[in-house]
Formats: sequence, structure tokens, C-alpha cells
Amino acid sequence: MIENKFYVYAIFSLVDNRIYVGMSQDVPNRIQEHNTGKVTSTKHFIPWVLFFSQLGGNTSEARKLEKYFKIAAGKRKLKKFLNALNPGSLPD
Repeated sequence: MIENKFYVYAIFSLVDNRIYVGMSQDVPNRIQEHNTGKVTSTKHFIPWVLFFSQLGGNTSEARKLEKYFKIAAGKRKLKKFLNALNPGSLPD
């Protein structure tokens, strides 16, 4: 068992097709916070749907993975993943 494990997750806004990437030790609770308006940066784009979650390891490892998914190359991978799950959900 990994001590202090963090997950990197990606959620998709059903309002404007926006992708948000974050990290948390409790992803279901964090998604609930996004969908109840408790997260300032995402409250205007509710509802959110979780479409990606990956074990990131400890805090620093998860932060590196989160940063990767926030840059262009990482966002492209997430968009491809999302389009594979739901074709046509995002423009290429």
C-alpha cells in the first residue's frame, strides 16, 4: 500500500467542453466539491464529469503528473482519451 497516495484526475464540463486537471487523495469527494460550487475556478462550469484518474504516488510525483496533463502535450492526450470514450465530444 502506498502511503500518502494522490490521484491525478481530469474532469469535463458539460457546459462548455472544458477540461480541468487536478490532484486529490479522495477523488469522489473532490468531484463532489467541483459539482457543488465549492471550487472557485470550476463553479461556473458545472456540471463536471470525471473521465480520467491515475494514481500519481506521493505529493511531488502527483504534482509532476498533474503539471504534465496541464501542458499542451498532456492536454492532447486527455482530449484523445476523452474522444475515444465519447467520439465527437471535443474538436481535434
